Amino acid sequence: MALGTDHLAALIPSGFTLGVATAAFQIEGAVAEDGRGPSGWDAFTHEPGRIAGGATADTACDHYHRMPLDVDLLAELGLDSYRFSLSWPRIQPGGQGPVNQRGIDFYDRLLDELLARDISPMCTLYHWDTPLPLEHAGGWLNRDTAYRLADFAAIAAERFGDRVERWVTINEPTTVTLNGYGLGVHAPGQTGLFDALPAAHHLILAHGLSLSALRAGGISGEAGITNVYSPVVGAKDGLAHDVLVELFDVLHNRMFSDPVLLGRYPSINPVLKPFLQYLREIPDEDLAVMSQPLDFYGLNYYFPTRIGLGPGPSTGPDAVPDGLPEPLIQQGADLPFHLAGWPGYARTEFGWPVAPDYLPVALAQMAERYPNLPPVYITEGGASFKDVVVPDALTNEPSVADVRRVDYLARHLEAALTATAPNGPAAGIDLRGYYVWTLMDNFEWAAGYSQRFGLVYVDFATQQRIRKSSFHWLKDLAARRRSDAGTATALARSAPAESTSAKSGQPQA
Repeated sequence: MALGTDHLAALIPSGFTLGVATAAFQIEGAVAEDGRGPSGWDAFTHEPGRIAGGATADTACDHYHRMPLDVDLLAELGLDSYRFSLSWPRIQPGGQGPVNQRGIDFYDRLLDELLARDISPMCTLYHWDTPLPLEHAGGWLNRDTAYRLADFAAIAAERFGDRVERWVTINEPTTVTLNGYGLGVHAPGQTGLFDALPAAHHLILAHGLSLSALRAGGISGEAGITNVYSPVVGAKDGLAHDVLVELFDVLHNRMFSDPVLLGRYPSINPVLKPFLQYLREIPDEDLAVMSQPLDFYGLNYYFPTRIGLGPGPSTGPDAVPDGLPEPLIQQGADLPFHLAGWPGYARTEFGWPVAPDYLPVALAQMAERYPNLPPVYITEGGASFKDVVVPDALTNEPSVADVRRVDYLARHLEAALTATAPNGPAAGIDLRGYYVWTLMDNFEWAAGYSQRFGLVYVDFATQQRIRKSSFHWLKDLAARRRSDAGTATALARSAPAESTSAKSGQPQA
């Protein structure tokens, strides 16, 4: 069962940010309105067989038209911060050239609405919606796309730089590379496997170039990058599994964090060089751009990864989890590994293991690998479960009792806070915040509308928003955290000077 909010509120340190996250393509809809151009994801969703149930994001949550009402939900939650992304094709339809003023106006209104409610904006520059003309020109396999994102960063800095507290350059370059260009499960649907590595490099280069553009544009806030991190273990003991664990760790984690945080690509086991040959040919000047100092590092955590040798079995404890990308099954003969299941762990609706005990592992590995790691925000954490709408017993209003999501969030937040507390396994990490994925059910990429991650249930036929139990739980946690902090501050201010001195150096509640 979930931890009580009193317990969690007491663990949250002063100044810790509680937030919630979304992405433009997943919620906005209005894909052909007010001058927005098509994205690679728009084209991908309209290709038969690409998306579960044949769904598209043409309407999604209709956030473009309902934005003020959705900001009201944010204000009701009482959180500190809202992480959202800019739609690149809404602001710059061609990916270069003229700016669409109506797109600028939409985000102007959003920022003003947030600031009027004292909600700190965290803005993601690129959350996967590449303008279609750039995708047609090669997308992230084309080095020029990195420079086009930097141009977009300059536009964003000029128009919004005075109101955004934190900027994320790119969300999960890992996922864009592996799912979009390696496995074909995401846009643009390419199945290059290890030939996708140039996309990884161009994405990290784009991060560095965009970071420079944001700062040159005079932004008043901080800037960093967000990537997903997954601790990797072998399904069995032995040298072969150890080598494959190293390979997947490089492909999923270190290939994206080492150049940013260490200024180099990871050292490679000689056995793996045939798979990772591209990483040996990177010019030093690129690495200098990619490794500029960050104000913070964003880490998304969902689950650990268990690696097995060769194609995955269809049954048994090592079978490929249901929710993982189908191309890993379809192309198993072309890959030296498979992603194995996790016996003993409960699973989300996506088939992902519910493993809060591996979040401290992820944080501890980051601390060990990157001694000069900047402050860290967990910029996404959440779970999809099958939510059922039923009448409330007292009010007869529609309600959703998502107790598993409440339990998931409570256990993961506690794991992060205790791991980074003094004497915790990741005590060296300066953890500054946790953002729940996500505010409301949305278009979940290749899964369409089949996976619900939201704190708010969305009836996609009517666009009705229904607050789930997790919404009320997080609202209560935020309120108790602030109440506890206010009480502690009042007591400290009223304490006699000698009492304060006597307590000097003691941990604060």
